[in-house]
Amino acid sequence: MALSEATQLHGRFKDAMGKGDISTADNLLGQLKLKLIQLPALPPSFEQTPTAQQELLLGREVLESAVLLSLKQQDEGAIERSFAQLRTYYNDTRTLLPPSSSEVSIQGLNLLRLLVQNRIAEFHTELELIPPQAQQDPAIMQPVQLEQWLMEGAYNKVLAASKQSASEVYNMLMAQLATTVRDEAASCSEKAYERLRVADAQKLLLFDNDAAVRAYAQEHGWTITMDDYIIFQSAATDGTAASKAIPSLQLINNALVYAKELERIV
Repeated sequence: MALSEATQLHGRFKDAMGKGDISTADNLLGQLKLKLIQLPALPPSFEQTPTAQQELLLGREVLESAVLLSLKQQDEGAIERSFAQLRTYYNDTRTLLPPSSSEVSIQGLNLLRLLVQNRIAEFHTELELIPPQAQQDPAIMQPVQLEQWLMEGAYNKVLAASKQSASEVYNMLMAQLATTVRDEAASCSEKAYERLRVADAQKLLLFDNDAAVRAYAQEHGWTITMDDYIIFQSAATDGTAASKAIPSLQLINNALVYAKELERIV
């Protein structure tokens, strides 16, 4: 009875997701999870019931859909919980179920999510858990490539890649990553230049038009001159203040003391 009701709810949930009705889908997901609790074959019990495989397949598919819903809602807590539960299905039911056609793409989304949040250590931990053959899939290779570009500081490549969307959810995460990277590139520009032409800033930050650069400059408090130069006044001020704040004499004295103590020890 519980399996039949859960299956019916799942059908309604998929219809709501297909129509983009997030509110209805979220409501149905809550009811669906309550029904899944009643299925004895699901983790952590793993009871060998006559319908065990059907129950496990349904549970896995529901959680995969829950991940996509949580990503659309940008609900970090729900995303973390759904991925943690899915990991149990992916790791502990490989001998009980056929492979999921969505597993690799879901894992790729998880890697991209960790990259957007700058959780690099967890990114590599999750990557180590993915089988070598699956790491050759484009869904995994692209987040790995993005991470390499970020480590190299090749922000222009990351921003260019963010314009190539594979799906609605993927596009959403890439847009978030592009915002993070663009802010990092802007911060570097503030430290590297005192002034920069608007046209050059447009190329550097990969904006589509002049108006977008000017709006971004206004948000960051940059001044745009009549001859179309961006003046990074805050950066110049911060740099001057930082240079004056360096206690040069104290650093020299400390270095001499360390050298004297090292010579005495030797």
